[in-house]
Amino acid sequence: MYANAPAAAPVTLRTLAAKKAAGEKICALTAYDASFASLFDTCDVDVLLVGDSLGNVVQGRDTTIPVTVDHIVYHAMCVARGARRCLRIGDMPFASYPDPATGFANAARMMVEGDCAMVKLEGAGHVIDVIRYLSDRDVAVCAHLGLTPQSVHKLGGYRVQGREEAAAKRLREDALAAQDAGAQMLVMEMVPAALAAEVTQSLRIPTIGIGAGVDCDGQILVCYDLLGITPGKRPRFARNFLRGNDTLEAAVRAYVAAVRDKSFPSAAETY
Repeated sequence: MYANAPAAAPVTLRTLAAKKAAGEKICALTAYDASFASLFDTCDVDVLLVGDSLGNVVQGRDTTIPVTVDHIVYHAMCVARGARRCLRIGDMPFASYPDPATGFANAARMMVEGDCAMVKLEGAGHVIDVIRYLSDRDVAVCAHLGLTPQSVHKLGGYRVQGREEAAAKRLREDALAAQDAGAQMLVMEMVPAALAAEVTQSLRIPTIGIGAGVDCDGQILVCYDLLGITPGKRPRFARNFLRGNDTLEAAVRAYVAAVRDKSFPSAAETY
């Protein structure tokens, strides 16, 4: 037995695909350091996202835009030291994938230096070509549609996406295009629940919701939102799982249980 061998089999993309096929919910959280990553690893969380949300909750920025590849790589290295079972995803920061070749170079850094198993890209349009280029070169890609925080200035704020029929049609088409280009997972953020459910049913790949209703294949939260320690106004879809629990571990396990039994998100936490 190796001294640092994980206690359970590592979560892989095949694991997540099997969960979707079986109707079992996928539990995901953001992570930025070894200590929290280790806690989440022991609490049966499936996926850890080293999110550019670190710009908000760790660096105290107003947006995710100032986050760099170096920042993500550093935090990904920290998370990898704490969690060996969870599937680890690195967020591709703003302007780190303006073209396929640049995107591949930065994704390779996240995999080689940050020990990520997958990278996440926001948006569609030219991003579809980047997804295809990365996938063709053995980089596992998670797409991200709906509210894309790196586009906050263009969108005019953090707003629900896909309410109008034209926007909903575009999201459906973009989701299929991302899958066809090789994406193996899709995050949908702040999307009406009925639309997210429709997209989930139409795709072969797992969907992970954040403010997108209970019918996605899984859920993700920023870990600080889960613990109720994010300063300022928290989004409607964030629940403080530390309330009523006396330890961090109990709070995380309560989140995992609520995702798995479909009691999170509730109707009040859904658009």
